[in-house]
Amino acid sequence: MSLHADALAVLDGWRAPTHDQERLRQRYAEHLRARPDGMWRECRPDHVTASTIVVDATGERVLLTLHAKARRWFQLGGHCESGDRTLAGAARREATEESGLAGLTLDPVPVQLSEHEVPFCGADPSGRPVHHLDVRYLAIAPDGAEHAVSVESLDLRWWPAAALPDPEADLVELVALARARLG
Repeated sequence: MSLHADALAVLDGWRAPTHDQERLRQRYAEHLRARPDGMWRECRPDHVTASTIVVDATGERVLLTLHAKARRWFQLGGHCESGDRTLAGAARREATEESGLAGLTLDPVPVQLSEHEVPFCGADPSGRPVHHLDVRYLAIAPDGAEHAVSVESLDLRWWPAAALPDPEADLVELVALARARLG
């Protein structure tokens, strides 16, 4: 199965937790049905990305990266690559690359979808800005694992889930959904 087919199967089978998330699920699936290249960064103006909210075993702390280009705190993630076979695998790869953490336990079912404009990714030929159609997963970090800042980050650190550095609604919702998933 191709990455594109896997992503479409994941989206078709995902039970969205809210009406807004269902609307995004439908939008992403329509995008992929219309665009065979919809997984790749070259697809303009929109393309699917994969990310992971990494938590400790208690769910009380989350690992966030201070993104070098955006200069904001985010979950770990990014663009799909040609070697990725599954969307969950792309999310795990990105989280491992950006954190240095080996042995992440990834939940293969998405936690949240988020569509957002990415000004530093340019625009399509007509001038429409690029949007990431982000599929977000949950991973638990191994106890005692040491993280490392990647070249894509200015910083990487654990934050209390109840005291996020950039408490934007999207990130707050992601953390809440991830913690609810943990039970």
